[in-house]
Order: sequence, then structure tokens, then C-alpha cells
Amino acid sequence: MKIIKITGTVELLSGLHIGGGDDTMKIGGVDNQVIKDANSDRPYIPGSSLKGKMRSLLEWNCRVVGYGDGNPFNSKVLSKIPEVDQKDAQNLLKLFGDKEGEFGITRISVGDCPLSKKSENMVLSEAKYENVINRQKGTAEHPRQTERVPAGVAFDFDIRIKILDEDNEDEFKAMVKKGFELIEMDYLGGNGSRGYGRVKFNLSE
Repeated sequence: MKIIKITGTVELLSGLHIGGGDDTMKIGGVDNQVIKDANSDRPYIPGSSLKGKMRSLLEWNCRVVGYGDGNPFNSKVLSKIPEVDQKDAQNLLKLFGDKEGEFGITRISVGDCPLSKKSENMVLSEAKYENVINRQKGTAEHPRQTERVPAGVAFDFDIRIKILDEDNEDEFKAMVKKGFELIEMDYLGGNGSRGYGRVKFNLSE
């Protein structure tokens, strides 16, 4: 077995909101804050958010969504997958893990993405007003503020993959890079339908 690394930066092309789950309410403060590191108070991208979005989009790309009755795809329903899609489906299970156990535990480890050094002196927070439009009156109602990390800020990502003797390293790398491409075409974090979370992945050499 060997462990390989895929590293680089995630550059924000539009404001990013990944909620921090605050349990306190500040008078006059922002309603929906972004997640921040407890020690530095700087925003970061949780590895779980990046990994979950990547797996979800790859399941759609591999045409396996719907076979698991709304649950993550697993080997229990692998026999239902058309032969033409079997290879990608098996690599997906090897890479992200299989709760039924046929393909073992996850091979991929996606670390939290800290603020990139080049972004340390940038503005790291903006408050964007959101509201609901009354369909009859055409007026805005229920204004609220959502905190976002502004466009232009970058985060460092570090992904590690366990490669076993029977694995195809190139196929695993290609699947991860396809995941990056799909996220770039979709979005990361919340409120993507409102234009949040557009990102670009820049891989290290």
C-alpha cells in the first residue's frame, strides 16, 4: 500500500456560505454566520463539506443515484447497475467507502481547508441581505443577513488516498479531478441557487 496526496487551492469566484451552527444570537448581528476556526476566528472549508459534495456529484455522474432509495450508493445494489457503468461504480465505492463492506472502508481522506496564506490580509467576511418577495404586493419581506466569505479568497486543500496493490492509481486520481470539475460546474456550500459558492480548484504541480 502507498498513500498519495492531491493538494492545491480552492479559489472563491463568488461569496461562500458554509454555516457555523452558532447557538447564540447577537442583537444587530448577522443571522447566519459562516464556520470559523475556534482559535484563529478565520473561516475555513470543512473537509466533510468538500468530500460530501464531491461524492454526491460523482454519484450523479456515475449514474448510480436512485439505486439506493435516497441513501449513499453501496455494494448491496451494485448488481442493479448496468454493465457499462460497473467500473466507475466500483471505483466510487472503493474511493469513498462501502457501508455494506464488500469494498471496505473509505480510501480517501479530505482534510479541512484552511485559509491560504495569500489571502490572510484580505477581507474575509461580508454580510449579504436576503429577503422574500411578496408575490401579490411585489415587496420585499423578512430581511435577514447572511455572512459570506467574499469572492477572491482562497483556501488550501489536502486530499490523501490509500492505494492498494490491486487499485488503479490513475483511475482514482481521475475520479477526484472529475469531482473537482463537477463542483466547479455546480457550487460548494449553501444557497447555490442564488449564486453562492462558485469556486475554482487550482492543483499544485
